[in-house]
Amino acid sequence: MVNNIPAIELSRNVSITNPLGLHARSAAKIAKLVKKARSKVWIIKGSNKADASRIIDVLSLAAITDSKLMLLIDDPSDIDILNDLAQLIKDGFGE
Repeated sequence: MVNNIPAIELSRNVSITNPLGLHARSAAKIAKLVKKARSKVWIIKGSNKADASRIIDVLSLAAITDSKLMLLIDDPSDIDILNDLAQLIKDGFGE
């Protein structure tokens, strides 16, 4: 907490629940959602970091079912996008 303002957590940990894993259609949904962000949104799997707005970068993570991911934003004003992205993944991309 800084100056009595609570710190905003800029990351979320999620797991891929979709039986098909993170594939082209789900990567496109992610990219479409994060295009609204003011700054970069990242998806991290192990030591690999992908720009969530780029479908090919997201696919390069090769995230199968049960993969553990960290979602990260650079700007606290994008917290709603971070939360929506985490929910999209938790919901199995609506599939």
